[in-house]
Amino acid sequence: MTFSITARCQKTGMLGVAVSTARPAVGSLVPYVKAGVGAIATQALVNPFYGIDGIKFLAEGLSVDEILEQLVAADSDCERRQFAIVDRFGNATGFTGKETVPWQGHLIGNQFVVAGNMLTGPETIEAMFETFQALENVSLPERLLAVLASGQEAGGDKRGRQSAALYVVHEEEYPLVDIRVDEHEEPVKELIRVYEKCQENLFPYTVNLLKRKEGSRS
Repeated sequence: MTFSITARCQKTGMLGVAVSTARPAVGSLVPYVKAGVGAIATQALVNPFYGIDGIKFLAEGLSVDEILEQLVAADSDCERRQFAIVDRFGNATGFTGKETVPWQGHLIGNQFVVAGNMLTGPETIEAMFETFQALENVSLPERLLAVLASGQEAGGDKRGRQSAALYVVHEEEYPLVDIRVDEHEEPVKELIRVYEKCQENLFPYTVNLLKRKEGSRS
């Protein structure tokens, strides 16, 4: 009941997920992203362990295809799930179960996956796919927001609009961007407004946050 993009920036190595749905608090369960490891979006009948275990498997060095096979094989309800995986090198894969609600599907591009279920039609993820490809010189957070907006404009969730989220990591263990709109009539537009406010009043501060020194992880 969601549309999302899971992606890596080829130029910077940033990883992120942007997502919107017609339920509250989509950012609490769909995106799983870890710097230097990968990004996963788990949706439809959400299985949080696709994100939790998938990130662990990525950190252990499994390929995205191996992880997809393991997650699906271990889940008797897999045909009701949908998920996307992008690793730290940009390798990408996706899965849409046969019992997810129409319209449903995903597209895999160069270092990104767009996916959705219970959509107005394929035009939602097609617009998202084209937008991501067209904005290769835009920073990943802004690129993901533009992709989300294009999906909403093309149709989005056929039940309506309620929440949206953006989660992006770069070099540190804490997120570069972590913003959510949990209950709003225009969640994607509101998410963009919140991001613009963060550019004014948050990001100039967080750019100076402490960085962990090389080799200091215990």
